[in-house]
Amino acid sequence: MTAAQRTWTTERVTLLKDRINAGFTCGQIAGEMGLSRNAVIGKATRLGLLGQRASARTTAPSRIRRREPRPKPTTPQHILRALWAQPQLSCAEVPESSANRCSLFELREWHCRWPIGDPTAKNFGFCGNKPLNGFPYCAAHARIGYRPSARYGNPVRHLESRAAIME
Repeated sequence: MTAAQRTWTTERVTLLKDRINAGFTCGQIAGEMGLSRNAVIGKATRLGLLGQRASARTTAPSRIRRREPRPKPTTPQHILRALWAQPQLSCAEVPESSANRCSLFELREWHCRWPIGDPTAKNFGFCGNKPLNGFPYCAAHARIGYRPSARYGNPVRHLESRAAIME
């Protein structure tokens, strides 16, 4: 590149303006003029030509597809809040003698893992009902196993329900 090519003459600036208005890219203009792409971008920016080109593009109708918002995943906390919102089961309603009762050797990932009975007794087993999604326990045992803290509910009701379970 000679010294004459490195300077921006009025002819070269006019050529730059014509090419930008014609819709050429800065890379195409740079190849035609024998300059680097960054030199073309720098001069066009200083002249304010790229801002006009960008604003002309934004006035055209957009063909960009908008993404649909993704549904928020259900977290274990949401599942537990829904359980706590339901009426409280009494200890008598919890399925202690479940027909799905299983031993430790029969226990699989699709069984509720709530222990039932005395571990030293011969009839000791696990609930065996279908657990909640993402939890080791069925809905009835998840209500017992996972208690809301005082900040999520009425602390008095929380203590009363805790005392009822202990009886």
